[in-house]
Amino acid sequence: MQLELKNPDVHKDIFTRIGPFILINLFIAVILMVMNCPSCFLSLKGFKLIIPDLIFSFFISSALSFGGSVIIGWLDDRISWIEFPIKRLLATVVIYMAYSFLVSFIMGFFYALIFGKFSLTDIPWRELIGVTTMPMKVALIIMAIFTTWSWLGEWRKAAVEAEKLKTEKISSQYQSLKDQLNPHFLFNSLNVLTNLVYEDADRSAEFIQKLSRIYRYVLEVQQEDLVSLEKELEFAKNFLDLQKIRFEDKLQFRVEAQEQEGYFLPPLSLQLLLENAIKHNITSKENPLFIDIRQKEGSLWVTNTLQLKSQSGSASSGIGLKNISQRYQLLKAPAPTVKKGEDEFLVILPLIKIEA
Repeated sequence: MQLELKNPDVHKDIFTRIGPFILINLFIAVILMVMNCPSCFLSLKGFKLIIPDLIFSFFISSALSFGGSVIIGWLDDRISWIEFPIKRLLATVVIYMAYSFLVSFIMGFFYALIFGKFSLTDIPWRELIGVTTMPMKVALIIMAIFTTWSWLGEWRKAAVEAEKLKTEKISSQYQSLKDQLNPHFLFNSLNVLTNLVYEDADRSAEFIQKLSRIYRYVLEVQQEDLVSLEKELEFAKNFLDLQKIRFEDKLQFRVEAQEQEGYFLPPLSLQLLLENAIKHNITSKENPLFIDIRQKEGSLWVTNTLQLKSQSGSASSGIGLKNISQRYQLLKAPAPTVKKGEDEFLVILPLIKIEA
């Protein structure tokens, strides 16, 4: 029966790692031997004498290198260099040096025992501890290399992520402005205004005021990371009032917020949710669309009745929700929660508390 490797690339990758690992540690062992006995490499007899020590140095170096890699990888998953640099440095030094001492002592013990340096009835503990001196020096060098590599790796990762989020922020800001100033919204608003001018001068004046407030608000908050809950809710009311004039009884809404002071959220978050609700759901006299915005402790619940239009041309691309999630990610705040039921759609926006 012939056995087949399910993933030969994995085995190939292992072999490509083992080769350099062996060569590097063999090189370290040779350097140590040259430092201890340079003349031993000048004759075959001298070289034969140091072969046991060379093998011992190779295994010590391999154990320290492999252990250092495992320890650094384990710490990378638990203690960040960026967030806790002092704690991470102390943990690296204490854990790795303790590991290095134990490995050096145990391997030195068996090396000396195998080559007849002592017997089990007469163990020279002080001499064995002295054997760990050179490995511990090597361990310091290896630890410095691994620590520098790990710190630079995490710093580079953080820098790349920050640049990526910065790019996404600019993209999100542009997308919000583009969505708000899109021709459809403007066309619908002007169309409603045209009808109002002939029907009701007072309502048309009110409509113009609300429309101007919407665009003024959009332009004001484009470069802001956060906006107060009070301003965002005022904007939402203006936006919904405009839509209410357009749809009349086909659209119903309610906005309730008890404690607005000190709470903030990314600007235009509500605009994206409200546009999505109106765009993708049926608004009719038989089935009016109801939108409810309510503050519940440290979050804002935005709910709308779920009565989706036919799938042709109304399927959501998810850009609006992704836009909002990216904004919260930029602020390192908890992500919004989305819940879709049979007859309602809910988005919970975490509110960011800033004490005065």
